[in-house]
Amino acid sequence: MALTNQEIARYSRHLILPEVGMEGQNKLKNASVLLIGTGGLGAPSALYLAASGIGRIGLVDFDVVDESNLQRQIIHGTKDIGRKKLHSARDSMHDINPYMQIDLFEEALESSNAMRILKDYDIVLDGTDNFPTRYLTNDACVLSGKPNVYGSIFRFEGQSTVFATKDGPCYRCLYPEPPPPGLVPSCAEGGVMGVLPGIIGVIQATETVKLILGAGNPLIGRLLLYDALGMKFRELKIRKDPNCPICGPNKTITELIDYHQFCGIPSTPPPPPPASAEVEPLVVKQWLSEGRKFTFIDVREPHEYQIARIEGTQLLPLGEVPKRLGEFDKNAEIVVHCKSGMRSAKAQKAMQEAGFTNVLNMKGGILAWSDKVDPKIPKY
Repeated sequence: MALTNQEIARYSRHLILPEVGMEGQNKLKNASVLLIGTGGLGAPSALYLAASGIGRIGLVDFDVVDESNLQRQIIHGTKDIGRKKLHSARDSMHDINPYMQIDLFEEALESSNAMRILKDYDIVLDGTDNFPTRYLTNDACVLSGKPNVYGSIFRFEGQSTVFATKDGPCYRCLYPEPPPPGLVPSCAEGGVMGVLPGIIGVIQATETVKLILGAGNPLIGRLLLYDALGMKFRELKIRKDPNCPICGPNKTITELIDYHQFCGIPSTPPPPPPASAEVEPLVVKQWLSEGRKFTFIDVREPHEYQIARIEGTQLLPLGEVPKRLGEFDKNAEIVVHCKSGMRSAKAQKAMQEAGFTNVLNMKGGILAWSDKVDPKIPKY
């Protein structure tokens, strides 16, 4: 498809670049890109790819816009809170560029649907935030022969590269094995600087445009590392692993596998702990009102404690629990809580293994306390 007069006017700053020109802009118009995720990385990538004139973009997401997303996911706005991210992203992209096709896939990327979703696209941009989906995206790209423009972020640092090209390495060449479950906290647990995904997402969009144009030197075999606090970029060489099980000469993976199992994560959530091991926030509130004697421990980090706290709690960050157990009576009643109940469950387990006989985990953490007990407690 050739450019219309309206598109020529829109892309005029591209067209006067000799490296792009009419030929390059037509390549962009006739290209198709699949974005997996419209969150931190997908948001800036989608906006710039739309503005650049990519003719067809597919979006994969099944989440809704939450207020906590708006600190970094700039494709969504306050008016979109509660909307499906796919619809919010589509509207923002069409507002920037109405001359494009946007396909929506409101489903989680799984082994059962990945090849179907990828099949009509030239390039895949990985905006995921978990290891099972990263390995799945990598393997699907390798098996289908599509470049995988990768990015990841955490706290103040990010990285990006291009995987799964004909002669370049894949994600498994860099990370043959996933980390143990729970070792790497999510952005919801560890936080992320709001502007960081903008930097990495724009780098991913840049690499995608370069691959389509066949211009410049893509990040193939090079891992770009970015430190926002130090404002430094570093680059590491990545080599194709001859023993890689999916892109090496003696591949052992020829189809998509169970990636939750591969990453040590159960496909179905584990059963909830026994009722006696958990306590509802309203019950804890009642105990406090009655003057019941128990130790109320908050295992979040000090900076979280400054954001929101429950009166009567004692701060004991999860990392300090093992070395400070001697401060507490093993036979006393103890209630532990965190933000959502996950870290406090770990603290509860550590205390029980150390011989504590009556440790209860407050169900849902301080978020549930805000919902059920005291809405004046801010949620973060």
